[in-house]
Amino acid sequence: MKRTIIGIAFALASCVAGFSAAADGPQMKIPSYVAAAVADPSRGADASIDERRKVAQLTAFADIKPGDRVLELIPGSGYFTRVFSKVVGPTGHVYAVWPDAYAKESGGDSSNLRKLGTQPGYTNISVDIQPAAKLMAPTPVDVVFTSQNYHDYPDKFMGSIDPAVLDKDVFNALKPGGYFVVVDHVAEAGSGMRDTDTLHRIDPAIVKKQVIAAGFTFDGESDVLRNPADMHTLKVFDPSIRGHTDQFVFRFRKPAAAAH
Repeated sequence: MKRTIIGIAFALASCVAGFSAAADGPQMKIPSYVAAAVADPSRGADASIDERRKVAQLTAFADIKPGDRVLELIPGSGYFTRVFSKVVGPTGHVYAVWPDAYAKESGGDSSNLRKLGTQPGYTNISVDIQPAAKLMAPTPVDVVFTSQNYHDYPDKFMGSIDPAVLDKDVFNALKPGGYFVVVDHVAEAGSGMRDTDTLHRIDPAIVKKQVIAAGFTFDGESDVLRNPADMHTLKVFDPSIRGHTDQFVFRFRKPAAAAH
């Protein structure tokens, strides 16, 4: 009887563990509104890199929903922006924000997204260029999302900004209960911010420590972009690893009772 009870307990634990992994892995359940946004034909060539960049899984993990207000920090070409726009729909909004220093480095990205925001189906996108040390949202938002850019803040071209400044601004921009989702390239364990300007990587542990210090709670992580073959010693633009770096995906939550 004891063995039977132990066996049942083990089976239940395995089911729970399997559910947890599935909810956060490549086979996680994708809400219908996310699937529809990813399948939208207006995304064009973006669809060709979905398998590599996992846009459906990351959008679901960020818990972006119809009607949400999303601040996307440094959106680049708008790969995520297009999907976020379709998910939040006409009652939601996507604020595409560039720090002024980054906008100068990124060519026409911000101009291209301004044009996108005038096109049918994407008019819920607005673009703003702000001082790097003062992130602001015109209204409290449900989600702040940034991919492969957190590591840039301490670098010289950005003004050597302490990420603590960014984290506090994000905290203030979010609604109570809102999410801050950070995706970035993994640096060697224990390296802190040593490699941000050289390899364009950052130690996940320092990111977690910095964001929690701003008042957030750590709410989970996804392994959909992890790559154990990446040794964390090459620049992310090295041809042997570019597009396949080991990346962490962290979700932080502003406490529901928090004030600015």
